Amino acid sequence: MKDYDETTAFLGQWGCFQQMVFFLLCATGIPNGFSGLSVVFLADIPPHHCLVPEANLTQEWHKAIIPIEVVNGQEEMSRCSRYRLDVVRNLSAQGYTPGRDVNLTDLEQEGCLDGWSYSRDTYQSTIVTEFNLVCGEQWKQPVTSTAYFLGVLCGSFISGQLSDRFGRRPVLFATMAVQTIFTFIQIFSPSWTVFTILFFTVGLGQISNYVAALVLGSEILAGKVRVLFASLGITLSYATGYMMLPLFAYFLRGWKSLLLALSLPGLLYIPFWWFIPESPRWLLTQGRVKEAEAVLRNAAKRNKIKAPQDIFKDYNSQGKPEERHSVLDLVRTISSEQTSEITLTPLNIAYFCLSLNTSQLHGNPYVSCFLSAAVEVPAYIFSWLSLHRLPRRFCAVGTLLLGGLSIFVIQLVPQSLPEMSVALEMLGKFGISMGLAQVIVFSTELYPTVIRNTATGTFYTFSRVGSAISPYLFQLSTYYKYLHYNILGSLVILSAVGIMFLPETFGRPLPETIQQMHKREKIKCPCSTTKEDSPKPVVYLESQL
Repeated sequence: MKDYDETTAFLGQWGCFQQMVFFLLCATGIPNGFSGLSVVFLADIPPHHCLVPEANLTQEWHKAIIPIEVVNGQEEMSRCSRYRLDVVRNLSAQGYTPGRDVNLTDLEQEGCLDGWSYSRDTYQSTIVTEFNLVCGEQWKQPVTSTAYFLGVLCGSFISGQLSDRFGRRPVLFATMAVQTIFTFIQIFSPSWTVFTILFFTVGLGQISNYVAALVLGSEILAGKVRVLFASLGITLSYATGYMMLPLFAYFLRGWKSLLLALSLPGLLYIPFWWFIPESPRWLLTQGRVKEAEAVLRNAAKRNKIKAPQDIFKDYNSQGKPEERHSVLDLVRTISSEQTSEITLTPLNIAYFCLSLNTSQLHGNPYVSCFLSAAVEVPAYIFSWLSLHRLPRRFCAVGTLLLGGLSIFVIQLVPQSLPEMSVALEMLGKFGISMGLAQVIVFSTELYPTVIRNTATGTFYTFSRVGSAISPYLFQLSTYYKYLHYNILGSLVILSAVGIMFLPETFGRPLPETIQQMHKREKIKCPCSTTKEDSPKPVVYLESQL
């Protein structure tokens, strides 16, 4: 009896149908790149100080009314206080000169009672300047990012189950619509609270369509093309959107105009509905054999290939078409090898910490963001090349050790060589991005079709717990300058150790049922497998190319 890959081998792997699915699904990932990290510019805090209203002050007193503070060894104007305005007015009216007749350190200070004056050198406006998220309200700024990642967390959990229940294609387009519509509605936010709630909803849509596209492409495509899509195609499209973000932000310096530019591209994906099909693998698990055959016959027509008269005559499915699966099935059937996937969660903490910290890498935040995005392109290319010929565990462990050790070494760099620190941080970002791309392949190959989207979504849910706290991690530098780097390096190395206990999937067909998942090799230790279940050569997949 044939399995799915053998049954559909008549289609080939890189015909017109596969090319269309490959590039259209990759295109759906581009908005995720500039939507997911838009908070870098939307919620950035520009230089600011207390607003001084028009008053009868001499020029000297007008300049001296803002206290000077020493921050990180440099003098700068206080951001949250000023000398009492009534006292300064009185001294100015009496003709006293600050610094000569009056010792400024003896004057009483007060908060920014009249608001703040924000620098417009970099931004025309951000949500920080719009809603005054500074000083006593500055705690709201990282909460904005956390709300988005909490939306991503919930979206990962919910969309996976919806996709396994109602199909990959409907969830893909529904969540893309959610992401586009609510990004546009954010423009009209009357308060920070409303903006944050809408941003949470945008996060729901962003990760949901990313996971749905990833699983849909992984189930339709086969062999090397599947690996190309999961390790390079979908990730490279994300990086493309990420690199577009600083370009949008550079030419559109206001937060509302930036949001408008980020939402409009979503309209371009409406025609995709008529070209991207449902997953035949999923249709078969639901007992919808005729619909699955219709998709494959249409694919054969596009590839100019004659399909067999009865495509699934010899197809061997061990699943029960009428059986429904939920996250409870995942919990009940999970094994010690899959449990170790939870150790991969720290990768997202490290990735988003480095991504959200781009303003600290270079004097120009647009250049910093572009560098952070551009380094992911070679990371994803090398990821694909390594996964093409090398075992999954070997690739992921090596790249994550590279990333983790690079972050650790930053604390050894002399302060007189800031460029070297930036280079090491970029090398760390390279290793972490490469490792994440390889983990994506793991997450789609470990689980069976009947519960793959639920499992992948649940995996992303656990990982996003880490990304939700990432906006706060860099604040630990107030206690020790390199504390956050030590934590990030430790988390990445912990992830590398966890990967060593995952079952190897290189050269093996995707499992269709939960029973097939349990037939994978059982690992005695990270460096060996049982003799009878040792991985087979890659003859099976290679023979289909």
